[in-house]
Amino acid sequence: MVLLPYEAWATETTTTMGVSATVLNACLVTATNMAFGTYNPTSTTPTDSTSTINVTCTPGTMFNIGLNAGSTGGATVTTRQMLNGVTPLSYSLYSNGGRSTNWGNTPGSDTVSQTASTILPMSFTVYGRIPQQQDVGAGTYTDTVTVTVSY
Repeated sequence: MVLLPYEAWATETTTTMGVSATVLNACLVTATNMAFGTYNPTSTTPTDSTSTINVTCTPGTMFNIGLNAGSTGGATVTTRQMLNGVTPLSYSLYSNGGRSTNWGNTPGSDTVSQTASTILPMSFTVYGRIPQQQDVGAGTYTDTVTVTVSY
């Protein structure tokens, strides 16, 4: 009788191999620009606009979204300012549609907190308002606000 090569292996032995990976807490953030459009300083009503912040985090990651005071010197998170040269135009950013909850950058105080439940992006609306009847001249006013996600 002729043995084929696989028939010659009548016994075998086994072992195990561990497999592991470490999943990091990680987040990505993007934001759309807030464009108020035209502002009429003689109007008796404020000018409103919105922006969207999208946050994607590892599921189970707890995070805070903060908005700084902007790039205008002297502005605060409660009194933000756009500039046209040296002339300021005040505006505010809120975390609710009623525009009553200021959106700042102090976790546990005036930021927005959430826990990621999936890997899908979560959207958050920023509600902006320019108060009515500000004493400003014609021109284009700009500011840059930094969005910070802490996790």
